[in-house]
Order: sequence, then structure tokens, then C-alpha cells
Amino acid sequence: MDLDETLDELCRAAVPAFADTAFVHLYAPLPVGDESGAAPGVLRLHTVDRAPPRNTARPRTDPPPGAHPSRAADTVRPAADGPLAALLREGRPVSGHTPGAAAAAAELLGTANAPVAGPPGRRLVIAPLHGRSHVLGSVVLVRGPGRPDFTGDDLLVASQLATHTALGLEKAMLYEREASIADALQRTMLPPSLPEPPGVRLASRYLPASRTAQVGGDWYDAIPLPGNRVALVIGDVMGHSMTSAAIMGQLRTSVQTLAGLDLPPDEVLHHLDEQAARLGSEHTATCLYAMYDPVQHRLLLSNAGHLPPVLLRPDGGVDVLEVPPGAPIGVGSGGFESVETHAPAGAALLLYTDGLVESRDSDVLTGVERLCARLRAAASEATPPALETLCDEALGTLGSGGRDDDIALLAARFEGLLPETVAYWYMAPRPQTAGQARRLTRRTLAQWGLDSLVETTELMVSEVVANAVRFASRPITLRLLCTDVLRCEVGDDSPVVPRMRHARLSDEGGRGLFLVDQLSRSWGATRVSTGKIVWFEQPLPGPPAGR
Repeated sequence: MDLDETLDELCRAAVPAFADTAFVHLYAPLPVGDESGAAPGVLRLHTVDRAPPRNTARPRTDPPPGAHPSRAADTVRPAADGPLAALLREGRPVSGHTPGAAAAAAELLGTANAPVAGPPGRRLVIAPLHGRSHVLGSVVLVRGPGRPDFTGDDLLVASQLATHTALGLEKAMLYEREASIADALQRTMLPPSLPEPPGVRLASRYLPASRTAQVGGDWYDAIPLPGNRVALVIGDVMGHSMTSAAIMGQLRTSVQTLAGLDLPPDEVLHHLDEQAARLGSEHTATCLYAMYDPVQHRLLLSNAGHLPPVLLRPDGGVDVLEVPPGAPIGVGSGGFESVETHAPAGAALLLYTDGLVESRDSDVLTGVERLCARLRAAASEATPPALETLCDEALGTLGSGGRDDDIALLAARFEGLLPETVAYWYMAPRPQTAGQARRLTRRTLAQWGLDSLVETTELMVSEVVANAVRFASRPITLRLLCTDVLRCEVGDDSPVVPRMRHARLSDEGGRGLFLVDQLSRSWGATRVSTGKIVWFEQPLPGPPAGR
């Protein structure tokens, strides 16, 4: 399955038992699979082997001068109508005295007379490396003057060597291509970067298995939710194959869609389990879904057969969170539960897959205990340890031994939002509510020292609240958050999501969201389990010029 090893085996088999020197040229790039198009036009020297194999009775002797070229060309560009191209298309090995063989050897070895030195070129054989559907290159075998000439039977031997080598090369290339595609498939399905929501810092690691099959079904994700919350997800599809990676991508996409509905963690896993059944796959997966609220410093978790998360407290203590493990995704038994726990500022949560704590020499429980011990040691050296340091320490759990499984790791540092940066109100859906919202907004922004944003924020809050009053049947919520931006959220119990439209001159309404779109940096509307939330954000004013 390894291209270099296949070439080394060819040289070990040919030198010195069959020839004194072997030159192997391969096309660059190598043709793979059934692709159509022009054949590659460059042959590169890949291996030159003059050394005999170990434990052989034949002593190592360097061929006398003139028996083979002293310098070989690194790159060869055979002409389409030249003797080398014709020989490669023919696909049969030839000796040096065959018409055109000397010129082909000169192209390969970079000299016009050295390959045919000695009795009429019978000390040289050129054997094309012909796979099932493509020519991959050629091998040139040379004997010195002290050895017999190549015979017709030797051509048969060279043909067998070239055929088996070509088939091995083709298999190695196809395997490398499949492994590369599978690895690329999995990596493109993982998040290219993590979000930076207010109140939480994130870090991640992904390591493929150390064995040859690098593709697996481990994944992680961090999904921003309405209200500055964030969903933290870790999962593992059983198996190591292209199918596992594809199913992982489908489940991750499903989780993102379900998270956008703002469902509780147990309901997300319930619907994910149903989606896995609809996919019709026999593969099962484990998944842990956590939802962090930086305003309330609350963590809500649900587990589908996954390993429990580890919480590093601000004082350096390490806890394995007890989350009832439901059945894995795909089993179809349901029964998921959501558990709520306090997430104090400064605490860190570690989500991981079993490749981090399980190996040939230790079971999962031992691995989890070892992980906790490493995290305690890291916390004793620096409280709290940096998030990247925490990930590096966690990856050292298995030591220097080989890994049988890939590893996905997601770490979150909870910072929370200070109470003085959040303002929250409930308001009855009445015609006077828009005016009340303007007064509350004006007073809050004055307290936060954001007087330059008062006029535009008042106008946008008034428009969004007035729109909510039209559809709401229960109290409306208004929340202002001052983090790295000023964010306003208006929630009501109506599932109808507003859409921006361009009002005509004769229309009396329809301009509210257009004003929000023009005055805010960004805005949006999100359906939640209790209705919807319409939000907009504005950048905070910078410091005065000259400071």
C-alpha cells in the first residue's frame, strides 16, 4: 500500500541478483483511476539502487566505468513521437540492441552512448511499468561487463518484475488517493474556525488515527444561539471509513439545523436520533450536546451514549459531570435527559472522544482518571491555565504510544457576562409599549455612556417593538447587551418572522425593517421554541481621536 516501499522492493529484488543497477522513472503526476485526458508528459528519476540486499552471498561490487551511465537525468520529457514514448506505449520490455531502445535509454539516462557500452547493448533492459489502464513509468536494468548478457528468458523475468511493480504502484496510488479524499472529506466537514461569542472562549483539536486508515467519524462544533448563548457539540460515528465520515457530515449538519430551532438539548438529541433512523444507516454514533448561557452562567447538557465531560473549576478542582447517558444515536430508543449545572466564571469545560482516553493498554475509566489527573496538575501550575495549554495537556493523556482511534477535542472557558452589561424587561403588547421601550433604552444607554447611540437605537427599538406588538399575544421581552457590540433583542410568542420589503411611496408602513437594515451593522430574526427573537447590533463608539 506504500509507493516508496513498492519501489524499494523492486530494487531489492533486482539488484544484485538480476542486475547491477536499477533506474526507476515515474510519471509526474502519476495517472490515477479512470481519468481521461492527456497523459502526463514528465518522467522523474525516483530511485537509483546499486546496493545488494542484506544477507546475500553475492558481495557488493560497483560496476566498472562505462558499464552504466555515471549521471542520470532527474527529469525526462519524452517527445510524443519519439522512441521512448513508442516503447512505453508498446508496454513490453526490450534489450538494448532492439531498434530504438538505445535512443530511448539515452532519453531516460541522459547520455547517448553509455547505455549501450559493451557487446551490442545486451547488458541493458528497459521495462515499461504498465498498470491496468495507464503507463506509470519505466525501469532500466543494467549489468556490468563482468556478468552475462541479458537473454530472452531474462526479458520474461524483467516483464514479471515490471508487471508486479506496476500493479503494486497502482494499488498504492489508489489507496493514497482514497485516504486523501476521505481525510479531506472529514476535515472539510469539521468547522474551519470556531466562533467568538461574548462570554466564552473556545479552542479545539483534531488528530487522525496514527494507523494508516486516517479517516474516522469524530466531530466537534460550536454553534452561536440567540441571546448570546452557544451550543457545544462533540460526537463520534462508529467505524473508520468513507461511510463514517459521510454520516458524520450528515449528523453535524442535522445538529446545526436543530440548534437553530433553539430546542433544549434532550430534544435536539431526540430529533437527531430520528434523523439518523431516516438516513437508513446501520452505523451508530455517540453525541454530547451542551448549551451555555453567559448571562445566567448556566450549562444545560444532554448525552447520547458519549463519554462524560470534564469541568475544571476556577479553584483548580476537576469534576467529571454526571450526565445520564442515553442510548447512542441510531439505536432508536430515545430516553434522553437534560441536566442543568452552574458554570461559574473562570471554569473550563472539556468535551472529547474516546480516542483521547482509550488505548490498547488502558480502558476508558482509567483514561478518564488519567485525564483528570493531568488537568489537576496543569491547574496547580497556573490557575486558571490557558485554554490552549489545557488542550495540549489533555492530548498528553495517552503519552507517546500509538493511537488506534482519531481524537476530537473541544474546550470552552466560561467568562460570562457581567450583570451590569445586561438590561432585561417584560412589556405588555399595548400601543404604548413602543414609547416605553424608547424611554428604557434611552435611560440604559445613558448609564452605559453610549449617548452617541441613543437616537439610532431608540428609533430601531421602537420599530422592532411596534412590529412585535402587532403579532404578540403575551408579554414582549426587550434585552440590551453591551459586550464588544451593542446588541438589542426583542422577543414575542408569534412564530411569524418579519421580512424586509421596499415600501412604495403610497404605503403607510413597511419601512421599519428597512430603517433597521440601514442603521444597524447587522440584524436578523430567529425562531425559538417560545416564538421568535428579532435582534440587531451596532458597533460601540471608538475613543476620541488623538487618544
